Amino acid sequence: MSERNTLIRSMHDLGLAAWFGGNLMGAVGLNGGTAEAADPRERLRLSSVGWAKWAPVQLASLVVHGVGGIGLVMANKARLAGQPDARRNTVIKVIVTGAALASTAYSAMLGTKIAKHSQEGGAGVTEPSVTASDELVAAQSQQKVLQWVTPALTGILLVLAAQQGEQQRPLAGLMRSRLREMTMQRGRHG
Repeated sequence: MSERNTLIRSMHDLGLAAWFGGNLMGAVGLNGGTAEAADPRERLRLSSVGWAKWAPVQLASLVVHGVGGIGLVMANKARLAGQPDARRNTVIKVIVTGAALASTAYSAMLGTKIAKHSQEGGAGVTEPSVTASDELVAAQSQQKVLQWVTPALTGILLVLAAQQGEQQRPLAGLMRSRLREMTMQRGRHG
């Protein structure tokens, strides 16, 4: 039986890369670029249009990443059962993925609120104007922080995926788990 999981690993990694890169580019490039528009109303409108165009790609990246992640867990059940480090990494990845999904969904909700109030304009995409409604001020203030949360969380997922790839080296993972078992046995008998 082949131990290669190229398709599901690619789905996992490409979906995650799009999720990370799209959100980082959106925060830096889209929000930063549209904040330079001369008309304050255009700042919010153009950013909202850009994020709306990204939304289907974002959704596809989440689905592809999720299918790939579930596929990797299924394909690596035996390794996860025998390697505590890999199992711990997987649990952490599931928790961080849940947090990243929550931040993505909440950010989308805030973006919808900002889009509804785009005619009010803004000093920037996440900086309210002095005449902004309370609802717009609240949404922009939260989005100012949240726009960085998803890239941070998905960046952590990229690091954890790299770490898990290192753990999957057959000899290194096998030797580490065998050494740990021997140490534990000595501790029980010594």
